[in-house]
Amino acid sequence: MDTIKDLRTASGMTQKAFSEYFGISKRSIESWEGGQRECPTYLFDLMRYKLVHENKIDPQYANKEPVDPIESEE
Repeated sequence: MDTIKDLRTASGMTQKAFSEYFGISKRSIESWEGGQRECPTYLFDLMRYKLVHENKIDPQYANKEPVDPIESEE
């Protein structure tokens, strides 16, 4: 899971539900998924942590290394 869209789809949420769950604007979710803006790495990791620990996505992602946005672009 390397993108916000991956997290969202794994959780089975719509963009609206995902934005409400995290208290983040739907516009931000759309911008991150559409590539207009980049989600901060620390926020992505916290979102993944919350989803795993609240049983919204598979626990196998709990031990995954944090995403480095610079390396993922190469």
